[in-house]
Amino acid sequence: MSLLNRLLKQTDLLVAIALVGIVVMMVVPLPTLIIDLLITFAISAAVIVIMLAVFNKEPLEFSVFPSLLLVLTLFRLALSVSTTRLILLHAEAGAIIRRFGEFVIQGNAVVGFIIFVILVIVQFLVITKGAERVSEVTARFTLDAMPGKQMSIDADLNAGIISDEDARIRRKNIQREADFYGAMDGASKFIKGDAIAGILILVINIVAGFAIGITMHGMDAATALQTYTILTVGDGLVTQIPALLISTSTGLVVTRAANDTNLGQDIVAQFFQAPKAMYVTAGVLIALALLGMPFIPMFTLAGAFIFIGRRLTRASQDKGVQETEAILEQEAEDTKKPENVMNVLTVDNMELEIGYALISLVDSGQGGDLLERIILIRRQIASELGFVVPVIRVRDNMNLPPNQYVIKIRGAELASGDLHADQFLCMTSGFDEEELPGIPTKEPAFGLDAKWINASLREKAEMSGCTVVDAPTVLATHLTEIIKSQAHEMLSRQDVKGLIDHAREQSPTVVDELIPDLLSIGNVQKILSNLLKERVSIKNMPAILESLADHAAATKDLDRLTEHVRHALARQIVQPLLDEKRMLSVLTLEPRIEQMILDNIKPSEYGAFVNLDPIVAQRLLSEIAADVEKIAMNGFNPVILCAPLVRINLKRMTERHLPHLTILSYNELVQGIEVQALGMVVLDSAS
Repeated sequence: MSLLNRLLKQTDLLVAIALVGIVVMMVVPLPTLIIDLLITFAISAAVIVIMLAVFNKEPLEFSVFPSLLLVLTLFRLALSVSTTRLILLHAEAGAIIRRFGEFVIQGNAVVGFIIFVILVIVQFLVITKGAERVSEVTARFTLDAMPGKQMSIDADLNAGIISDEDARIRRKNIQREADFYGAMDGASKFIKGDAIAGILILVINIVAGFAIGITMHGMDAATALQTYTILTVGDGLVTQIPALLISTSTGLVVTRAANDTNLGQDIVAQFFQAPKAMYVTAGVLIALALLGMPFIPMFTLAGAFIFIGRRLTRASQDKGVQETEAILEQEAEDTKKPENVMNVLTVDNMELEIGYALISLVDSGQGGDLLERIILIRRQIASELGFVVPVIRVRDNMNLPPNQYVIKIRGAELASGDLHADQFLCMTSGFDEEELPGIPTKEPAFGLDAKWINASLREKAEMSGCTVVDAPTVLATHLTEIIKSQAHEMLSRQDVKGLIDHAREQSPTVVDELIPDLLSIGNVQKILSNLLKERVSIKNMPAILESLADHAAATKDLDRLTEHVRHALARQIVQPLLDEKRMLSVLTLEPRIEQMILDNIKPSEYGAFVNLDPIVAQRLLSEIAADVEKIAMNGFNPVILCAPLVRINLKRMTERHLPHLTILSYNELVQGIEVQALGMVVLDSAS
């Protein structure tokens, strides 16, 4: 037993020895007893293969089949060479071959030969050709379908239907499936060659054997023909029967669709699934009997089909009743489970609800690519802001107007818009009502004047200088802007932990120094939220954590720590604001305004705030808005430059009225850039 176990552990060595042995069979003469054993093994192996093909539930369960097919084909050819040698040299090839030949011929060499030829024709023209064609087509379709399957996996992953591990397994299975059918396409050629070789060996054995029997063994013509026909037909049968089984197995494997049941269960379940088909078949048989066909077989089978149809009808009715009762019982049980209440309490980080007229944007079967666009949006946000957008749930809402969509953050509606799935959004400073008829609207992301126009007017609108985009692009742009503006709200402690764990792989020392001794994950989350609120990328986590580690020992004020991090990321923050001459154009604040803000900063449990007189604060905001509008009209990007402690508090004052205004501190001016002051914000009375 121990010897057997040791041998089973050396399967790779055993297979290598077997392959070498197959080649040796073609050269070394073998005794008839060994030939009988090898023939028996060939038949047994073929039976095992076809049983595996019948019982497997999907093709990949038998992924070794292409290689096994090659080995078995080579083995049968080597066996044919060995038996041909014995037939031609000794007019003998073992007991199995002779018994097969005598059984098929039944004393008539001509009839036996014709039966064998028919068997070879069936093998070559029907099963082998069919298996070859199916393998070729399936391999081609599998390769063509790979991109669509991979996109489907990405869509399911994005929608939260599957996990990352499930997606990895499904991608691997797609690759394995492509490799399997590609290998089967090539392996099916071996079957075709094996069938051709069988026909040639048959002709050689009979013609050459007949000549050798007369000239070398002194047989008369009748004896030689009888002897070599028996041996040739027997030899052909013991090789063609396994070949026929293997060819059938190939056809079963390549035509088998993935399912939860095996072939036998599928045939019974699907062949006998329609009682009406049984009744119609019985009616046809009865009609044929009445037209003069034999009564006994026709009425016997008609009665059998009527009996089967009645049983299927009764079983279908019973199954329907049982399923209804099971559903009612399950619903009654489910209502008692506390998990149902917990499911109601689950709130998604981000949701996109659409009206029924917009379902075509999501349904890939109708050409919709919105889910693929969402995947690209998540990648874009991760690349730009370093923030991994949580899964965006896309669902239809029949309570919405047909063309409306709603974007929600943590269950609360944040934005909405109207789309026309079959039209295009045209944006320009003004419309000619006659030239471009359409539905007036506002571009949802930036509030620009726009119109929905028919597809036939698209080219005309573009030639007029208008910007024309399709409905999915409008929705994707709006969704992108919402994510960028609300990233600070969506960033959770769990997200921050994931970012820190990723940074630990690059800079484990700084992470261990900072967390949890100097700052908690919650504190880091608030600092990162401050950065994201002003659309500062947190992609460079090692630099952010190093800056926090440098200053967290001196202060725990999160606003000050945020400013220190901005200083560390200064080059990254300022770079997009420079013109082609590396010039930074800014507005400055009157010193009295900066001092007034510093003097009125009040701490609170919700963070520091500027406690200015409402009238003064309104005048200050009005002056800033007027100066910002003035420089924007001159083609400059509005930027205000001020002291570090003033910067974050001034941003909080202006973010409601001027959300896109960029405010920099002096600490964020890096070397190598030139600053151009376009003006100064001044108050007549700063007190």
